[in-house]
Amino acid sequence: MGSSPIVPTLNLHTFIEIGQINYIAQLTVSIYLAHLNPLTNAHVEIIEELKNESKVKVLPVIFLRNGKEVNSRSFPFSYEIRKQMLEVVFGNTITVSPNYTFHAPFCRYLPPLLSPTSWQLRKQIIEGIDEEYFSYTGDKTEGRMLKMYRLNPKIGKRKTVSASNVKKKLYEAASGKNTNWEKDVPQKVAEIIKQNWNIIEKFSKEEDKTKKVAGMKFPKEGYWSK
Repeated sequence: MGSSPIVPTLNLHTFIEIGQINYIAQLTVSIYLAHLNPLTNAHVEIIEELKNESKVKVLPVIFLRNGKEVNSRSFPFSYEIRKQMLEVVFGNTITVSPNYTFHAPFCRYLPPLLSPTSWQLRKQIIEGIDEEYFSYTGDKTEGRMLKMYRLNPKIGKRKTVSASNVKKKLYEAASGKNTNWEKDVPQKVAEIIKQNWNIIEKFSKEEDKTKKVAGMKFPKEGYWSK
């Protein structure tokens, strides 16, 4: 008789560990609230890390006034363009949602925690999420705020490439400087930016119409009025 095939032995603990990891990943949603203006290599790194432990829902911030998105030097690209950036990189492996939307006047979302409108935004953010969830941030101060809003924050390390620095390079490139901004974004995102270069040229000539309140950036347009 021939010898029996050798079957590798896996202990039950191994199966339980693998099962738990898969089960937790399937039942957990990570909420990533971000400007993504534009999507950078650092954002991609964060999202890839989150994908390893959860289903990922990305919510690019949107500011609306009279139903129209407010864009500025700090917020040049529309939600649709930013969504396109996410989709060319991640396809259908993540969910992109418009639920992180502020409606003018933006002042009504402040002060944080005391404003009923800010709690409505919190409800809007988690709408449609039935699983366990946590929110991601690389900022400790923002993490404390997310905790107070019961959004279960997970605080990660800040990445070296920031969207603000990439925007600065883009605006300098629009004035003729060689800034090598393409190295800071995925290739397909660079292509989208080049296709919408008129936006960069437009805002490179404008002053920054941004108001910073309680650590949050808002467009000046629509801050006080609808």
